[in-house]
Amino acid sequence: MECYVQAVGVLGPGLEGWTATRSILRGEEPYRLRPTSQPIPDILPATERRRSSDAARLAVAVAQEALRGADVPADDVATVFASSDGDGEITHKICESLAGPARDVSPTMFHNSVYNAPAGYWSIATGSRASSTSLCAYDVSFAAGLLEAAAQVAVERRAVLLVASDIPFPAPLHAVRPVIHRFAVALLLIPEATASGPMRWNITLEPRRVATSPPPGIEESLHDNPAAQCLPLLAALAGGGSETVCLDYLDSLSLIVSCGD
Repeated sequence: MECYVQAVGVLGPGLEGWTATRSILRGEEPYRLRPTSQPIPDILPATERRRSSDAARLAVAVAQEALRGADVPADDVATVFASSDGDGEITHKICESLAGPARDVSPTMFHNSVYNAPAGYWSIATGSRASSTSLCAYDVSFAAGLLEAAAQVAVERRAVLLVASDIPFPAPLHAVRPVIHRFAVALLLIPEATASGPMRWNITLEPRRVATSPPPGIEESLHDNPAAQCLPLLAALAGGGSETVCLDYLDSLSLIVSCGD
């Protein structure tokens, strides 16, 4: 399947937006580890800004960055939201509530626990009625999301926004899911090249191969965040040359992305 990457949004530890991240991946700026910021996207109406969780706001923030300046109306873009664990903080709070004597869960907290909550907030923020898919494939959720988004681009010949995000679980769940850093990425995929010269990706499934290593210099503890599986692809985008990136997918398959001409 062939698609083109028109725009990127990214937010992680020491990675504050695509412009800064691209400079770091090119070696033009040093990488400095800092906590991931907790954005409050201005695209969200005031009520949704109050009701939304940190995880949902993180996903909406990178989606907003990817579409900022892109020649695609936000309300006309199909979306694919991918996450390995959903909202770990909300899951923790619900478990605490259910383990307590009152066993009550606030309606807002329950609303935010739904797996497609980020997609719902994005739809409200943009007024979009375009198709939206929310999926989970544990550690390979980014690869599964990319495959789904690329398939939609190839079949429907329309722009698709892929958003992948994961945040840590608080203790005690952190012990069984030791994600340390918040991280999210958004990729606007389109079916044809434009004057802005986006990078072409050819995506295939092939027998299992060794996955491409993350780019050097980026905090190693970020590699445990499943959404950060995208880092080799971000490095290829930053470099701008031809490269083949291999991502883990299933036990017997790898997702191969041939970047560039």
